[in-house]
Amino acid sequence: MYAFTLEQPTTLADAKRLTADGAQALAGGQTMLASMKQRLMQPERLVDLGNVTELRGIKVDGQRVVIGAMTRHQEVANHAEVLKHIPGLAALADGIGDRQVRAMGTMGGSVANNDPAACYPSAVLGLGATVHTDRRTIAADDFFQGLYTTALEAGELITAISFPVPTKSAYAKFRQPASRFALVGVFVAQTAGGVRVAITGTGNGVFRHAGLEAALNKSFTPDAVNAVVIDASEINGDLHASQAYRAHLIKVQTQVAVALANA
Repeated sequence: MYAFTLEQPTTLADAKRLTADGAQALAGGQTMLASMKQRLMQPERLVDLGNVTELRGIKVDGQRVVIGAMTRHQEVANHAEVLKHIPGLAALADGIGDRQVRAMGTMGGSVANNDPAACYPSAVLGLGATVHTDRRTIAADDFFQGLYTTALEAGELITAISFPVPTKSAYAKFRQPASRFALVGVFVAQTAGGVRVAITGTGNGVFRHAGLEAALNKSFTPDAVNAVVIDASEINGDLHASQAYRAHLIKVQTQVAVALANA
């Protein structure tokens, strides 16, 4: 590691002041600290958000579950209101990384980082959530913009994410055994506006699949997926899985997710 300044504000106002002055926000640190050790990132000033209680907590607001940005993965997995209203989101959180990662990692940190194989972005996009920042609100369809890229501006902080309560939802992940990231992950949600299907782990970022959504809007069953064509040429291939294998897994994991949602 190298020398840097660590700030530990206790209020959102102080955190905003520090990030506006050029300091780098630190959430759970599960990605950033590892990157700093490898010199892939070298911020001179860090703003640890861990003591900002305004950014933590879970509440129900009408037909939405609102989760603070600094809420830990395990808190999401165990929370009674999440389990009651969006069990698919609770199950997703419970399958992230290992116990140590779930105890430290945060929802806001994961969503802001937008790793192309992360789990939370698929839930945010699949449920049509709204990202709240210290400056504005951003719809999920406008938030994710590609590889490690989001609509966030310099110094902008996620404060909370609000999830509409779906009729049904579920997440299915074929995980990479070493990292436990998604080799392919699929979040399906049956909502008032129709079925949404968000896929992670197969491209430069999370994305929705129109063909799968159309088929599942006609019949929300695993069999409805059989006739959908997944274009392997648009899927990433690497040493872990070929394009064709990932394309096949998209269909399989979608069928698993639909079956879980209907259970």
